Amino acid sequence: MPQQLDDRIFIIDDHDLKVEERTGTYVLTEEELTLIDTCASPSVPYIKKGLHELGLSLERVKYIIVTHIHLDHAGGAGLLLEECPNAKVVVHPKGARHLADPSRLIAGAKEVYGEKFEQLFDPIIAIPEERLLVKTEGDQLDIGAGCRLEFWDTPGHAKHHFSIIHPPSNGVFAGDTVGIRYEQLAKDGIDFYLPSTSPNQFDPVAMQSAIERFRDAQFDAIYYGHYSKSSFSEEALAQVENWLGIFVEEAKSVWSAGGGAADLAARLMNRVRVHLDALCVPENHRVYEIIQLDLEVSAMGLIDTLSK
Repeated sequence: MPQQLDDRIFIIDDHDLKVEERTGTYVLTEEELTLIDTCASPSVPYIKKGLHELGLSLERVKYIIVTHIHLDHAGGAGLLLEECPNAKVVVHPKGARHLADPSRLIAGAKEVYGEKFEQLFDPIIAIPEERLLVKTEGDQLDIGAGCRLEFWDTPGHAKHHFSIIHPPSNGVFAGDTVGIRYEQLAKDGIDFYLPSTSPNQFDPVAMQSAIERFRDAQFDAIYYGHYSKSSFSEEALAQVENWLGIFVEEAKSVWSAGGGAADLAARLMNRVRVHLDALCVPENHRVYEIIQLDLEVSAMGLIDTLSK
């Protein structure tokens, strides 16, 4: 059953990579029913089931907003759109053409995921241009009385990334631009956040700027693509900022020694384990499997950035 986070905001667990509480689709139950992020196509059945459990029809969906076009956030948008006849997909201007023609998205994902691509992401459906709605810095979107969303251009994780300001909650749907929240640890009373520095557009300076912009805004809530809501925005941003410095420092050390992404991922995992061990997180905690995947992808992005 979808979890209610605020008066008119729910989250549906997308079961990304068949893992619970890894990636979520947000449902804004305003007059213009709005979804934020879809994960990949294998998650679409979960989204449909969640909407049904909320008593919401696919015909009611007006907007499907994707924070950015990485497949774990937007890969299922085309497939879902086929069953939402009255909806448009809202996307950053640098992402629109790739949703209309996803061939480069597919090629890039195959480079990273190899033979696992079909299992994780198929099918990726092109979205007709007339059903795309482009929003950029400062643009707004009215979805209900007293609910006018605002879009911020927030690169760092990717150049095609925007964040969506939600005035009723003084919150922001942040995608991946200010990191990842680990719900598995939050349930144990530990709020833990890491940056997401995935290839191939990671920019540490732009990510730091996004962190500072969020801090200046003094949001009461940050809604993460991975996963759910944090009401501790200052603590969350401070953690991501600190770990961003560690990620870059370790990457430079590994790169200067001739190492690669696997070496870097191992070093980052060691740093994380030492940190979480001090917080009494058991060595066999299920969160480590998820963190390992995140660090492997982030290490690729860090090495890719240094190689350029």
